[in-house]
Amino acid sequence: MDGFITVETGRRRTLKAPIGCVGVGLHSGLRATVTLRPAAAGTGIVFRRIDLGGIEIPALFDHVVDTRLCTAIGAGTARVSTIEHVMAALAGTGIDDAIVEVDGPEVPIMDGSAAPFVFLIDCAGIATTAAPRATIEVLRPVRVEEANGAFAELLPAYEAAFDAELEIDFPNTAIGRQDVTMRVSERSFREGLADARTFTLAEDVARLRAVGLAQGGSLANAVVVDGPLVLNPGGLRRVDEFVRHKLLDVVGDLALAGAPLRGRFRGSRSGHALNNRLLRALFADASAWRFVGQPAFAEGFSTSPMRAAAAPAIA
Repeated sequence: MDGFITVETGRRRTLKAPIGCVGVGLHSGLRATVTLRPAAAGTGIVFRRIDLGGIEIPALFDHVVDTRLCTAIGAGTARVSTIEHVMAALAGTGIDDAIVEVDGPEVPIMDGSAAPFVFLIDCAGIATTAAPRATIEVLRPVRVEEANGAFAELLPAYEAAFDAELEIDFPNTAIGRQDVTMRVSERSFREGLADARTFTLAEDVARLRAVGLAQGGSLANAVVVDGPLVLNPGGLRRVDEFVRHKLLDVVGDLALAGAPLRGRFRGSRSGHALNNRLLRALFADASAWRFVGQPAFAEGFSTSPMRAAAAPAIA
């Protein structure tokens, strides 16, 4: 059975050894390091700001504090932004428990995809623990939408799996209208999503930099589209790389549920804000979901979907 992301053993996974890399923050433009570390079963994914004395922020949807052009989580005055690609890599390789150490407010963007983080995970090695993995089963439809018709929804699964359908529409550009349908498993993530890069329109670059965003953006870490043209010398990695990257973002954002999802995702022009609103709407309705298996939250783990359901929504 392929869940989101359910490994065959049904046991929680962590890393065999620590591993790290250095890059640049997409929005800050500053040097940024990240280190992935093993963690005890039940820890979940936790971000640690080593430059702030080791303040820890659980990677959970109720800790999301900003969704403008990336997903950012926070606790008190500490925050970490652009977490969606490393979260997608951890979810896509079936990692349940890990500490993600960063030395600043942003995860390095690397090449704009999740592939470099998947490479790090593979180099570190994956360890399967004795602790059972619980999943979150969607029991009834939950939908959020915007005034422009963009929407995201979760539906009950046909099988014990996570299936996703997503469409995007950027008229009069090289992006155009694209859609993708996929059963998200470890194999399909690695082969069909992990290497899809983030993208932007050339006309937006100056505007973003004027407000302090995209300071570290370049053709080395993003696909840049100028009308009908793709400006990157190497072109696209796939003809539908744009929608595949948006689905990669969905995987990373929904990984903030705190456990793998069993259900179906459907979205149209969904972004980080809608993805987070969808999780908040799901957990706000106790009749819409249930745990399958016993969640193994470690002592000191600060939250769970049940407690987080009361968290307020963000813009």
